[in-house]
Amino acid sequence: MTQQNKSTTGRARVLISGQVQGVGFRWSTQHMAQRLGLTGWVRNLWDGRVEAVFEGPEVAVRQAVDWSHRGEPPARVERVDVTYETPTGEFKEFRVTH
Repeated sequence: MTQQNKSTTGRARVLISGQVQGVGFRWSTQHMAQRLGLTGWVRNLWDGRVEAVFEGPEVAVRQAVDWSHRGEPPARVERVDVTYETPTGEFKEFRVTH
């Protein structure tokens, strides 16, 4: 991978708190990520949060992070913790996991 490709590819891990389980949040996240051309995954956590990893074009990763602050109704996002990580290229698609 060239240095230019590394700088234009991004990866973010988000932890989303609020009313985000039992409201279709993971599925709407998957559709949004696929629409943006991202790879990675999204899952429910035992404590009521949703965790997701977005990887792909840096602009699209940032759009996904922005979307995570809103979600789609009836979800109600209260907090989003974001960690930007080094892209690994390990994913082939964006999936809902358990």
